[in-house]
Amino acid sequence: MNSQKHPKAIYEGRWIFIGLGFFWLLALILLPLLALPIGLLIIFSCYFFRDPERVVPEDPKLIVSPADGRVTSIEEVDGVEGDLYLTARMKRISIFLSVFDVHVNRSPIAGEIIHSEPRGGLYLDARKPESSLLNESRLWIIQGESFTVGVKQITGAIARRIVPWAHVGDHLKKGERFGMIRFGSRTELYLPIDVEVLVNVGSQVHGGSTVMATSKK
Repeated sequence: MNSQKHPKAIYEGRWIFIGLGFFWLLALILLPLLALPIGLLIIFSCYFFRDPERVVPEDPKLIVSPADGRVTSIEEVDGVEGDLYLTARMKRISIFLSVFDVHVNRSPIAGEIIHSEPRGGLYLDARKPESSLLNESRLWIIQGESFTVGVKQITGAIARRIVPWAHVGDHLKKGERFGMIRFGSRTELYLPIDVEVLVNVGSQVHGGSTVMATSKK
């Protein structure tokens, strides 16, 4: 279990808290009726930028979810389009994150980050399949002792910023935080073709704790 406290999620929302706090104080002085809805926005922002601790399964064969949200698709694909590292046929599990989900991303396995690349793009609704190809994104490739996985962070119609907290060469524990996406978005998990997927479309998953698949290696 990775028990290290991680205040970075709250830090990423600092300007939102400062701006809302300023307008809340201004509303108290000039227009008290606005203070309540602004106060509710401050409370929601605190809720959005939460980062709870998770119990991470220790078995190295168990691959955990990189994100909180709902599984929207499970399919086989020929690697990641435009990427030179993940070119073999793989299993892809797509997760949609609503604005009510935790938006911190965690490593599905223990391993070294061997690739991390941002890509510009659009801001389509992250629930649409085409958002995987067209939206702004960042692909992470994590190499474990026995196999390699990919995690793709994808922006959405509301999410406009992917925040990396780790770098190529870093060694991550399973379930360790490596970044976040601000507001509703999509996260994709790319797995070796021979893993056994343990979730279904519609499953609600939690980053770092929900077992997504098990490896035979």
